[in-house]
Amino acid sequence: MSKADRERSARDRLAEERRRAAAQQRRRRLLVVVLGAVAAVAVVVVIVVVALGNRGGDGGPAAQKYTGPIAPATRQQDGSVAMANSGVTAPVLDVFEDFQCPACKAMEARVGGTIKKLAAEGRVKVVYRPFQLFQQDPLMSNSRRAANAAACMPADHWVKYHDKLYAEQPPEGDKGFSDPDLIKWAGQLGVTAPSFAACVNGAQKMGQVDQATAYAGKVGVTATPFLALNGKQLGNDALGSSDALQKAVAQAGSGTPRSAGTAPAQR
Repeated sequence: MSKADRERSARDRLAEERRRAAAQQRRRRLLVVVLGAVAAVAVVVVIVVVALGNRGGDGGPAAQKYTGPIAPATRQQDGSVAMANSGVTAPVLDVFEDFQCPACKAMEARVGGTIKKLAAEGRVKVVYRPFQLFQQDPLMSNSRRAANAAACMPADHWVKYHDKLYAEQPPEGDKGFSDPDLIKWAGQLGVTAPSFAACVNGAQKMGQVDQATAYAGKVGVTATPFLALNGKQLGNDALGSSDALQKAVAQAGSGTPRSAGTAPAQR
């Protein structure tokens, strides 16, 4: 190889190395941008959840825990739980939730008391519809165990157990809602029947959980929390504001009761 050829070959190698270095630098810059965007989204999610949990219905401090009366709860044919005074059939407020969902816990902390108050005052019929939202473990299994235990719970203790599950919600990414804990928490509320423990340990209501999950998908629930009033999804203002939720219920009045679709009968 001549000297000119060697020099040309060296220049070609140097040019190729520079191209590779430039490409690698571009990839690094892109990675930084992507990671920064992901971090920003994560921060936004955290801020939203914290804001929902910490602000009150009027934009002030966190809502106080509701200590007033609770309307009677009954298990419906499709396995959902209705909370309403006798004779109250409208308007209907459907609450689609996942006990593992942090945003659901935040919503419950902010307007859960308002929901109970409205039902106790005979101004609305509330229908709780827990289901499995998450599709990856450990969140999915946590969600399914909690929903199964809630389905095992007798209706007369259901609302208190509902609140207890949120109070004990495990952090995202942690395995939680173990069967022994689910049984222990029920015992703290006075539910000690062996049939409940057998229902939890045997996952006897998982079929109902699957039906509730399929139903949620059928009516268009893609994220939680999800509130529907007379079959129509409520906006974010009602999810986070006691005043907005009460206004929506008042405007719905006592029109024709309509739940979010037609749920299948429990099997």
